[in-house]
Amino acid sequence: MEFIVYILYSKKFDKTYVGYTSSLIERFKSHNELAKSGYTVRFRPWEVVYLEVFQSKTQAIVREKWFKSGHGRKFTSDLKSTGFISA
Repeated sequence: MEFIVYILYSKKFDKTYVGYTSSLIERFKSHNELAKSGYTVRFRPWEVVYLEVFQSKTQAIVREKWFKSGHGRKFTSDLKSTGFISA
């Protein structure tokens, strides 16, 4: 089974969200349509702007935590400043 670490971006609110899943399509649908409460509900619509695939859940969790660290936030910020994420 593969695990995907992803970055979502809300252009409308200029917000990012980092998560991991084994089913990106279902998780994305949850963020944009199905969920009734939580952080991502408030900043819809979302688009997937970056992802990485891992062979283990442990690897995905480690990478997700990295994206939520100072270095990871800088990486995401650099994606925006280089135009990879268009605000």
